[in-house]
Amino acid sequence: MRETRLEKGLVVQKQIVGEGAVDAMYANATTDEKHIQRYLSANCFGDYLTRGGIDLKTRELLTFSMLVALGGCDAQVKGHVVANLNVGNDRGLLLAVLTRLLPFIGYPRTLNGLRVLNDAAPAAS
Repeated sequence: MRETRLEKGLVVQKQIVGEGAVDAMYANATTDEKHIQRYLSANCFGDYLTRGGIDLKTRELLTFSMLVALGGCDAQVKGHVVANLNVGNDRGLLLAVLTRLLPFIGYPRTLNGLRVLNDAAPAAS
């Protein structure tokens, strides 16, 4: 697995994040930063998101929840809102998760998560 983790990770990363977005991250990384993109693809996606046990939709929902709970991760939360939509979770489910997190993470982090959700996936009027 170690020798194929980058390739397998890229497949999953493109499925979750979107092929164009991943290609843009690689294209926009400066030469001295490209290794970070490879680490992300190989480690985060190749080593962890290719494992069995939890389906992709649930993994993305958990990732969204944890990033909102951590706070200070707005750019990553936005990416995982989009990723959740890409794997079939909808805005309503993400809003339900934020609602359930409220008593555990407090209003500031919940409201920050809601702001990011609204920016990335605005409610239909």
